[in-house]
Amino acid sequence: MSHNHHHGSSDNLKIAFFLNLGFTIIEIIGGMFTNSIAILTDALHDAGDTASLGLAWYFEKLSSRKRNEQHTYGYKRFRLLGGLITGVVLVIGLSFILWKAIERLMTPEPVNAPGMMALAVLGIIINGAAVLRVKKGTSLTEKVVSWHLIEDTLGWAAVLIGAGIMVLWDLPIIDPILSIGISLFVLWNVCRNLKQVILVFLQTTPESFDLADFEKQVVTIPGVLSTHHTHSWSLDGESHVLSTHLVMESNTDRPAILTTKDRVVDLLKEHHFEHITIEVELECESCHTGDQPMHQ
Repeated sequence: MSHNHHHGSSDNLKIAFFLNLGFTIIEIIGGMFTNSIAILTDALHDAGDTASLGLAWYFEKLSSRKRNEQHTYGYKRFRLLGGLITGVVLVIGLSFILWKAIERLMTPEPVNAPGMMALAVLGIIINGAAVLRVKKGTSLTEKVVSWHLIEDTLGWAAVLIGAGIMVLWDLPIIDPILSIGISLFVLWNVCRNLKQVILVFLQTTPESFDLADFEKQVVTIPGVLSTHHTHSWSLDGESHVLSTHLVMESNTDRPAILTTKDRVVDLLKEHHFEHITIEVELECESCHTGDQPMHQ
């Protein structure tokens, strides 16, 4: 990835971060002023998104560092920390807000519906501007962040509709209902994203890569008898790693081995593998790894 691409990604995330931070402060003040649990719920969500954007911005810059003796794969894995920390904080915070919203559902309180409408319009404008900025980027991090911001914009559209109803009819129960709906929607998305982050941390095979199919294709290459000890994992959900052992015919010469390695690499081109290790053993040679074969 080029330096200019990293610089552009950092700039997009930085602008989205400051837009979100400024509006989160306005939102907290506005939520208390309007006595709206729905707005305070979204304020917490936006605070989480602000932290996520800040961490994504920091780790995006950090991930461009070159590898060294301590981090032989580079710093790309640091990107995952932002998602993990933010996700855990949001789950805890939203669970608390959900509990408070259920209490408010039992004993509804009056809210300032016109004030809610004004904040909702401002939220749609600011979050919409952040979406437009981040969607200019091409990295997976920016795409994920843009979906978070789109969720924020849709949440504010729901608040605007709910506040409009309360302007016309005295139905304060709509406020906690909106809060519960927003909380459950955000919790579902946060848990879904957390699952993906945890799977990458646990070094599971990348979701887009079919390891069994890859092994079937490898043994169709002339001279390859079998493959074993194939491992695949992801550094950050975008950049993947693979290592495999090939068993080739005993009379295979060095040029044929190099050609075979090139063909294996070609099989992986569309899957974003950045680190590929291919060990070749000739027929009847011993494999010196202590690894155990996979069980189906």
